[in-house]
Amino acid sequence: MPFWEILNNKLLWAVAASGLSTQILKAFASIIWEGRLNWKRTLEPGGMPSSHAASSATLAIMIGLSAGFDSWLFALSAYVAFVVMYDAAGVRRAVGRQAIALNRILESRTLKKKAQGLQIIELLGHTPIEVLAGCLLGIGWGILFHYLIG
Repeated sequence: MPFWEILNNKLLWAVAASGLSTQILKAFASIIWEGRLNWKRTLEPGGMPSSHAASSATLAIMIGLSAGFDSWLFALSAYVAFVVMYDAAGVRRAVGRQAIALNRILESRTLKKKAQGLQIIELLGHTPIEVLAGCLLGIGWGILFHYLIG
């Protein structure tokens, strides 16, 4: 069955492992930022490092190493990686800032009762440093996986 061939897709497994390991790394990074190990960070968007940046960079670098950095496939994957990283540091970060403002409005005396404890998730995007850290991790993962499972 062609669908089950997906289980043999080493590139897909490498990208998933890159994203998952980077997401787990957020729990350990919380020791620096929060002073404690916070496992909830593994399930939350945003924060240091960006797993979106890591997984998209892993995909692009592995395609570049396999198909060539002058291939159309690498160009496509690199473009998608840049869009993902731009979105994480731009649009999603702006949405997070808007969520902070909305939560403050909901805490006002006149809306507090109507909001009934509603809180909007605030940490949605990334700072440019968080995206850069994720990108560098993703490049490292991509090189490691390429030569490990290549």
